[in-house]
This record gives sequence, C-alpha cells and structure tokens, in this order.
Amino acid sequence: MGGIHLIFCLLWACVNVCECEPVMFGEVSSPLYPQPYPADLKKQWDLEVPQGYQIQLTFNHLDIEPSPNCYYDSLMVVSDKKFLGKFCGQNSTDRYYPGNKPILAPGNRLQLVFQTDDSNHVSHLGFTAFYQAVDIDECTSFSVENESDPPCSQICLNTLGSYLCACHHGYQLRPDQRTCILDCGGGVYSEPEGTISSPGYPNTSPLDLHCVYNISVQPGFTITLNFSQTFHIEQVYNQGPTCLFHWLQVSVPQKAPQKFCGGKSPGLLHTDSHFTQVEYHTDRHGQSQGWSLHYTTQRVQCPNPGRIHNGRVTPNFAKYLYRDYIQVRCDQGYKLMMGEKEIKSFKSMCQSDGEWHLTLPECKIIDCGAPKPLQNGKVQFINGSNNEYLSVIEYHCNEPYYAFEKTPKARYTCAATRKWTEDDSNNIIPPCIPVCGENIEPAFGGRVFGGKQAQLGQIPWQLYTSLTRGGASLISDYWAITAAHVVDGFENTTMSFLGGLIHLTQDKPIKLETEKIIIHPNYKRVDRGNPTNFDNDIALIKMSSKVPLGPNIRPVCLPKKTDGSVMEDMMGTISGFGGFEGKLKSDNLRYGHVQEYPNDKCDSGGLPVTDNMFCAGDDKKGVDSCQGDSGGPLFHPMLGYGSAEQRYEVRGIVSWGPTKCGDTIFKGFYTKVQNYLDWIKETMANN
Repeated sequence: MGGIHLIFCLLWACVNVCECEPVMFGEVSSPLYPQPYPADLKKQWDLEVPQGYQIQLTFNHLDIEPSPNCYYDSLMVVSDKKFLGKFCGQNSTDRYYPGNKPILAPGNRLQLVFQTDDSNHVSHLGFTAFYQAVDIDECTSFSVENESDPPCSQICLNTLGSYLCACHHGYQLRPDQRTCILDCGGGVYSEPEGTISSPGYPNTSPLDLHCVYNISVQPGFTITLNFSQTFHIEQVYNQGPTCLFHWLQVSVPQKAPQKFCGGKSPGLLHTDSHFTQVEYHTDRHGQSQGWSLHYTTQRVQCPNPGRIHNGRVTPNFAKYLYRDYIQVRCDQGYKLMMGEKEIKSFKSMCQSDGEWHLTLPECKIIDCGAPKPLQNGKVQFINGSNNEYLSVIEYHCNEPYYAFEKTPKARYTCAATRKWTEDDSNNIIPPCIPVCGENIEPAFGGRVFGGKQAQLGQIPWQLYTSLTRGGASLISDYWAITAAHVVDGFENTTMSFLGGLIHLTQDKPIKLETEKIIIHPNYKRVDRGNPTNFDNDIALIKMSSKVPLGPNIRPVCLPKKTDGSVMEDMMGTISGFGGFEGKLKSDNLRYGHVQEYPNDKCDSGGLPVTDNMFCAGDDKKGVDSCQGDSGGPLFHPMLGYGSAEQRYEVRGIVSWGPTKCGDTIFKGFYTKVQNYLDWIKETMANN
C-alpha cells in the first residue's frame, strides 16, 4: 500500500506510521493463512475506502474452530461501533458461518477483530476475505424514518462517489448547490432547435413573473415557433379581449409584437427572422397554467436563379436555400462572360439575406480568332462568319504556281478548343509548295527540243549568270541548283542570276540576288585554267528574297530517289546560253535533245570519271552542251504523268566535256542529281 512513511524513534523502539490514501479494494487474511492459525492471538484490521462509498466484505474462505456463540475462536466485524456479526465454523451447516452473502457496511470504514484461545488449532486454517468500495446512491439513500432530508430540493443526479443537484426549467441552483429559486429571462437560445416552457410547466405558473427569452440563431436561418395545444394564460373577458394582467408576447425585429392570452394555443408561428423575443408576464393575482413551445430553424430561401441561354445552371433544385451553391456551365462552343471579361468558372452562393452573392453570367459563342495566314495562299469562309464556333474556312494555294503537297484544298472548322481544326483534329496548316516541272508547252515526244530556240515560258527554270557565264536550275521559290565550278570562289560574294528570259538583250529579265552559296563539301577545288577532277560538281544557291513565280519563271522538279543507274538510250533535254556556231555565247536560250550513255561508252579525254557522273550526247546531229552552259539542266519528262499534265525533272547538271562542242564521238559529262537528293533536302532544310 502506497503512502508516506514517518518513522519515530524513542530510545530503542521505533514506530512506523503510514499516512495512506484510502484504496478502492483489497484483501485480508488470518495470520499464516493458508497454514493453520496460531493459538492465543488477538489481531485487528481497520479497513477504509474513500468517502462517498460503502465498504463491502466478501469471504473467499472461512475455517475457524466452531463453538457455541463462537466462544473459543472468532472473527468479529464492526462498522463505526455498529456490530455487523461474529463468525466461526467451517461450512454453512454451522450456525455462525457467514455464508456467501457479502457484508455491506453503512459507511466507508470496517473493523475486523480475530481472536483465538490457547488450545491447539492444527486442523483450522483461518480465513481470507476481499473488500471493495461500493458506490452510494445518495439520491435514494435518505430515510423518512430517520427524518433525513433529500439531498436536493428538486432534481438529484447520482455520480460515482457523490451526487449533483439540478433545477427544473425556470429555476436556478442556489450557492448551497442543493436548493432552487425561481429564475426566468435573460437567457439566449442559440441552438438550431430547442424547447421553452413557462416556469413550473405543466404546473401553475408562479405569480408576479416577468420572463424574457431571446432566441438568436445564426443569420441565414429563420425561426419557427410551435406552441403545444396545452396553453392557458389568464384573460379577463369583462374588460375585452385585451391581455392586461397575464400575457405572452412574441416580438420580431421590424414587425409589430403579438400578444397572446386565453386558452387557445397560437399554434405555428413563422417569424421569418433569425432573432425572436418571447416575454411572459403575470401579476400578483389570478392563475395561469402556462405554456410550452418547441422552436425549429430553417435556412433562408433565395429566388430561383432562372435559366441561361446556351448554358445550364446546376444543380436544379425546386428551392434554393442559404449556403446552397449554383454553377453555370456553357454549352459546347460557348464561353462564360461576366460583363466584358471572360471567366474560367462561375459559382454563386445563396446568402443569409436571401440574395445570390453574384448575378448570373452570360454564355457567348467562342471564336477561334482570325485564321492564320497561308504563305503563298489564301483563306476564305465556307460557312459562318466572325470566326465563331463551327464556322468553316478553306485554304487555297496560289494556283497554278503553288499547291498543297498531298491535298487539293485544306478545310478547317472552328472547334470547341478555339482552334481551327480539320476533321481528324489536326490543326496544322500544310504549306503551299511551288509546283515544279510545268511549263507552257504541252508534253513532248521524240525530238521536239532538238536544236531549237526556246520560247518564252518553255524552260521557265533556266537561270543565267554573266559573272561566270554559267547557268542554273530553279528548284523552289528560294533555291537553285548549279555546278560547283560555276560558283567556286564566289561563296562570300553576292552573285546575280537572271530568270524568266529567252533573249539576253531584248527581254526584261527577273534579277535574283544570292544570299548563300553552298558547294558540296566533297567537291575538290579545280584550277579554272587546268581542271583535273569534276567529282561532286554540284552547289546550291539560296536567293535573298522569294522568287516571284509566274508563267515565265517556275521551278523544275527534283528526280525521285532510285538506284541512280543510267537510263541507257533515254533522251533528255539540255538548255542554256552557251557557245553556239563559233560564238562564245548565245543571246538566245537554246535547247537540244541528247541521249544518255553508260560512262564506259564515253571518252573522257583522260579525266577521272566517277559514279556521280553520267555522259550524254548525239551521235548524228552533234547536239551538245558547250562553254557557257555549265550549271544548266539536263531534264526530261517525269514518269507517271499523262500528256495533259506533263512535268519535268532535272536529272543532270552540265559539268564538263571535250574542248570541241558538238563532237559526235566525245560526249559531255553531267553531275548525277539523283546521288545528291539527301544532301540537297538536308541543306535546304537547315538553311
């Protein structure tokens, strides 16, 4: 057992005193138990539990020598000088055996006195018992016989080890915490639901009362009073229906008060307010049985928000109450607008005053903005206008000089994503690329070009530079292709090329200035006076501005990528302003038809020949390229096109040949364009 031990020593003797708190339970046994108890013994146990409890003793075992009136050996139980019993014996047949029934003391203390005589007790074991605290119900323990008063004047609430007093409605507990006095008014009821009754209800109301009850709940809620049918407030009829002496008054802000008396219940009263005051008055005379009401609260109602064009309000309730939220979602293709400002989302809450904190927005049709301009093309509306949702536009390239690569037209719809989008959700506008390989001449067969002067627009891809007296072929609206030796040494110089002409002296050509000249990286520089190697004789020219395509200046097509083998006996056309009939140059653009040969059938005059070249010429008429034609095209009709839509591709670039032009034995050599398609496309893309 815990506690504080104080030890007092006097001479040779010490006394151990334990200041201990009472415990709730414990066990007590005779000396030496479960061995036989000794003779000539007197021992006392003082047992105690906390105040507010009774102590209860239960024997687990008792074996004390039986004798009449427990004369020899005994166990005596006493509570505050009140004798509770004297016990001995071995079983229930013995007269003074305690049995199995617990012994309950009237208080919280118990004394056990165990006494034995001087005889031998080898056959008796003594006793063992369990004691514990038992709660006292103070509210029912008072006795009329003992003239003890109830612990509480009105309501008694038993607690563990004690009790609490409370009062009926309309009464207040006095400082003595036992008795109650009348008290009404001044209270505030703020719970969302409750009951209020007149003092003492349903008993007669005390006289000379003036009670005030304030019901005040959170704004946004309204109070409803529901009076019970048992209602009686004294009314003096000989003085009219006026409630003069006893009355009940209900007051609501900004409304006239209502007074009630008599025997008819007001029933249900809707106050439409979050604050209500109830006053009850009696004078010093008369009699009123009183009243009782149950009040409830309801949320304030807001007006129906209504509908919105091209959108919907959610949720859709029959009634909208305080703290309810609404959202507005527009139909597909429409956007939320608050005034002139677009908003991403909208929510509005029903406020405590019964109004929505935000007015409804509008749903206005979205627009995709002005369509992106198309370079070398135009756009027109097919359906709708003002770039609005579901409007349809169509892009067209500037025909006949530009076209889409894979489709004749591109149609886009203004989608809900606010982008102009194709049916497959693609919003990328394809570029208009120059139409290549077309001229004003119909498709030809046989030797249509052999040895003739070109007509205007017949070879519109032909370019010419007087700086090195060489040619080039236009392959896009920015790029041209030529022989590397034509522009070798001029990479850092602005060169001028002429296009759209067939007469050097009579026409008004289109002048093109170069921005970049890019020679193939594997081309070996040659000595213009003594060239020794023309391998990789190819260069690209980028113009400083877009070439204005027209009927007289158009690009030629690049060939398709094949194995690069020579198409033996294939006839191609060469063109240029090169030497003609003994002159160093021709004032007129001329063209001629030549046949392609394998390299082993052409005499190179000792210069190296590679697979990047092929030779071509004419065994009979001496049609050939000559000085001044270098860099110009060798082209022929593209396969796969009918005569009505003939297009031409550049297969070779005039590169080198024998010193004598038009020799039927020595043929000219041309750079094989097919071998450089990857380099051409990569260079153009990167520059």
